[in-house]
Amino acid sequence: MLCRFASAGRSSAKLVAPLGCLVSKQKHTLPDLPYDYAALEPHINAEIMQLHHSKHHAAYVNNLNVVEEKYKEALAKGDVTTQVSLQPALKFNGGGHINHTIFWTNLSPNGGGEPKGELMEAIKRDFGSFANFKEKLTALSVGVQGSGWGWLGYNKEQGRLQIAACANQDPLQGTTGLIPLLGIDVWEHAYYLQYKNVRPDYLKAIWNVINWENVSSRYATCKK
Repeated sequence: MLCRFASAGRSSAKLVAPLGCLVSKQKHTLPDLPYDYAALEPHINAEIMQLHHSKHHAAYVNNLNVVEEKYKEALAKGDVTTQVSLQPALKFNGGGHINHTIFWTNLSPNGGGEPKGELMEAIKRDFGSFANFKEKLTALSVGVQGSGWGWLGYNKEQGRLQIAACANQDPLQGTTGLIPLLGIDVWEHAYYLQYKNVRPDYLKAIWNVINWENVSSRYATCKK
């Protein structure tokens, strides 16, 4: 499985590494949304949000807990074969939980517009302009084959922003090293009930509910 990087003027590919082998001591739980299911209308309707959060994300959480229990048992037995066989399910469900937990906070009924301050300056520095950044991330997200995510991430080693497209539920940081700032879910369950198969319309609409305060806060934190 590959996860594609892209930034202003160039792109590259990097092999995905397995999700870490540490097993949580506590059960994972479904986080509450910081707004009502209907709060993002008309851009994302209530039915989508309810199904996406209470069914799809909940399934990742439940499956992750089951997989981790099996993994813990395999660790206790020293059963390396089973540990290896569980890695795909651990990455898929763990990634689904990580990605969606970020996604909900990246959205807000009071979102949209453009970021301010340090984040905006960084976007201008690394992409030329906000309009150019928006166009590149939209195009990258539209171009995801099948299911996946479009991301704005921070490359801590280089001290710059990058965009990347990840397949399925591959978590950005665990598979690319980029620290996630903004994730756009382009699985069909994120938009099909409202936008059918027209992914570009969904991506045009979602910019109206991007929570730039949250993205800016994530950027400030990862720079420390």
